[in-house]
Amino acid sequence: MTQSLLLRLALAAAAASVAVPAVADVAMAKNYNCTACHAVDKKLIGPAYKDVAAKYKGDAGAAAKLVEKVKKGGSGVWGAVPMPPNPAVPDADVKALVDWVLAGAK
Repeated sequence: MTQSLLLRLALAAAAASVAVPAVADVAMAKNYNCTACHAVDKKLIGPAYKDVAAKYKGDAGAAAKLVEKVKKGGSGVWGAVPMPPNPAVPDADVKALVDWVLAGAK
């Protein structure tokens, strides 16, 4: 093989190994059972995603707070019903879901 071909193969292999960021949508939320308690536009057991987005609009620290809340669970912000912790959901997916919710969950 020529050096040029080897270089192109190496670059292609490196590009293929780059992690693609998770993109959240309602299908990802369903996959992690988020939709058992939350809906995009109406309150179920927990708040609607649109209400979460409205509550945290303009809060620069909202994403970090919500990532921690999703991972560790909690209660009291939206009422007495606690949100269970979700430690098995990969961090990248939690971040993607939180970003999706804060962007309006569309």
